[in-house]
Amino acid sequence: MRVIFMGTPEFSVPVLEALVAAGHEIAAVYCQPSRPAGRGKKDRPSPVQQKAEALGLEVRTPVSLKTPESQEDFAALGADIAVVVAYGLILPQAILDAPSKGCLNIHASLLPRWRGAAPIHRAIMAGDPETGICIMQMDAGLDTGAVLLREATAIGAEETTAQLHDRLCDMGAKLVVTALEELPQLEALTQSDIGVTYAAKIDKSEARIDWSQSAEAVDRKIRGLSPFPGAWCDVDGERLKLLASRTAVGMAPAGTVLDGMTIACATGAVEILLAQRQGKKPMSPADILRGLTLPEVLI
Repeated sequence: MRVIFMGTPEFSVPVLEALVAAGHEIAAVYCQPSRPAGRGKKDRPSPVQQKAEALGLEVRTPVSLKTPESQEDFAALGADIAVVVAYGLILPQAILDAPSKGCLNIHASLLPRWRGAAPIHRAIMAGDPETGICIMQMDAGLDTGAVLLREATAIGAEETTAQLHDRLCDMGAKLVVTALEELPQLEALTQSDIGVTYAAKIDKSEARIDWSQSAEAVDRKIRGLSPFPGAWCDVDGERLKLLASRTAVGMAPAGTVLDGMTIACATGAVEILLAQRQGKKPMSPADILRGLTLPEVLI
């Protein structure tokens, strides 16, 4: 097929690679414009733009798709279909209607659960036993389109958002290639109105750990916010990021440091497996404790 690919972050890159490997003609790659990044705050192309340019593909980075000019340029590509994954711009109806077979979205949840911006984070933070990938026909709503294919996967007991993200990347890439191969035979299933939840964008204000919650809730927050923005606690005025954890046995007032980096919660305890001091790289608990003394109780 003649495909327009629309994506921006690292999550989208394996999908682009899979479409090229499957022999599809990439008419153009759309992604977000370069953004300031790094210590020098110089404009840096997105991961998708970097990969597309390395593959010799045409890249377009419009600020908006709402102008008549941008819509005419999109339609002029004469695409059979558009594949959209974490692109970052709302697609107007004129864009959705331009490809002859419409636009497909790769969404990292089992719709209608976790429509919206942060489905991977929210699934872990909510304690969902499983999540997955849906290949969806796009419409004007927020992740409301009919689903063509879905694949579920269990969420590991110690899995972080970073780890689950990578697994879902690979799943999405394989599933969308299958969807394009089998498109004429696929049945588009309307999403149920039952079980709809929304995965709101992660706000940094959510990231501070509250040890008065249950161990399960604290553990899920640590894993769900890893690596970004990173759950954190205060240690004598220093913000310590907590990047990996598991629940542990323990009973003491909430915030009590039981042993090493095992911390009591309202019920049970959480063992920290990976943490990061300000200006440092992520380290094991043993390495953290060589240079940082925890108080008896974390607030």
